[in-house]
Amino acid sequence: MTIPLIELNNGTTIPQLGLGTWPLDDTEVARAIVEATALGYRHIDTAAKYGNEAGIGDGVRASGLPREDLFVTTKLDGTYQGDDRAIEGLDGSLARLGLDYVDLLLIHWPLPARNQFVSTWKTYEKLLAAGKTRSIGVSNFKPAHLDRLLAETDIVPAVNQIQLNPKVTRPAQRAYDAEHGIVTESWSPLGPGTDLLDAPELASIAAKHGKTPGQVVLRWHIELGLVAIPKSRNPSRMAENMDIFDFALDADDRAVIDSLSDGPDAGVDSDRGGH
Repeated sequence: MTIPLIELNNGTTIPQLGLGTWPLDDTEVARAIVEATALGYRHIDTAAKYGNEAGIGDGVRASGLPREDLFVTTKLDGTYQGDDRAIEGLDGSLARLGLDYVDLLLIHWPLPARNQFVSTWKTYEKLLAAGKTRSIGVSNFKPAHLDRLLAETDIVPAVNQIQLNPKVTRPAQRAYDAEHGIVTESWSPLGPGTDLLDAPELASIAAKHGKTPGQVVLRWHIELGLVAIPKSRNPSRMAENMDIFDFALDADDRAVIDSLSDGPDAGVDSDRGGH
């Protein structure tokens, strides 16, 4: 099964479904990548903060796939914010990954109280020019943070990775990203830590389509044009998560799913940092 690609604003593409890897350790994540790539996954998401980049690299090499067939994302946290600190940060990530470049480099959190995300972004622009990453983006940025980047720097982020699922829908953020040519990527797309997948409304929609509640939720992400990165170490669950391209939600389904939202302000406050 081939996962659809979404074109980014710099002409590169990103697989619309990927493998999230937090909080897997090096051994777990290497095994997960081998299993996932055998099933057809080509997009792997990690971060320096996750502590598993070495395992990611092991899994990439063990997969036997050419480097250019895989899309690897990493993120640099607050340790690497500020003038040129991200150069050392990405060099460290690349050394742990055993790669010459990543496909997408994200600022993990804006941390606006530090007032360093603009200077960090300017360093990301240098890293892009140096070929150490193919695309640059952000994670957990609000419109106000993005407004500053657009006003004070040269490159529009390719991606904004945010907490997003039917309970945490962030319509204003999604609209902002779309207006500015930024692809929205969903972390925690299945709402782990919540009772989302136990919702009887999802069970009803799943039964209607012969699918599971998780497949219905991932299909919701796909139809909204989002990139989703569900985490799993279980090959059968990975296969289930991929089996979402042979059905479509109808207007009634979408209305029911929309009713599950906890409100536009639900979710983690990106000003404080976290996942």
